[in-house]
Amino acid sequence: MAAGWLVVAGAAAISVVYFSEIKALARKPLGLPAPQEVAAAREARAQNIVRPRSGPTVEIKAGANGHFQASAEINGRPVDVLVDSGASIVALTYDDARRAGVYVRDSDYTQHVSTANGVARVAPVLLDRVSLGNVTVRNVPAAVSEPGSLAVTLLGMSFLSRLSRVDMRAGVLVLEE
Repeated sequence: MAAGWLVVAGAAAISVVYFSEIKALARKPLGLPAPQEVAAAREARAQNIVRPRSGPTVEIKAGANGHFQASAEINGRPVDVLVDSGASIVALTYDDARRAGVYVRDSDYTQHVSTANGVARVAPVLLDRVSLGNVTVRNVPAAVSEPGSLAVTLLGMSFLSRLSRVDMRAGVLVLEE
């Protein structure tokens, strides 16, 4: 009986002393990855994780009608806008475009768009800067509507899609640069 305990104690001592070697030998038959393979897999997963940017953020409360209206700056000039994720681009009223220093001629109305009110002509433009609070996007594709064809400037997807986050909860729209 004492000899049996002596064998167990010896095997335990050898296992402790040569643990790394025994583990390395056991990896292959058991199909376990080597430590460097585990580290490489962790690194690859870490590179695919999207970390929050936590850049400049603005929150807009819904109005009584449920719409998100705000005062923006277009090319550094104040313009009242309606945030509209259903609009493909920023669509400026003729008057708001002029207020923002964007001037178009009748010959600039080269495109037609479908709206809730039917088909309208627009003049494609590129806005230098659109800001909402401390959130700013530069070089924003937009369109100027013909005089009288649009009631309010729409802040559409050509602006919204350039943000890192657009989130709506409990009547508050959160926009993050």
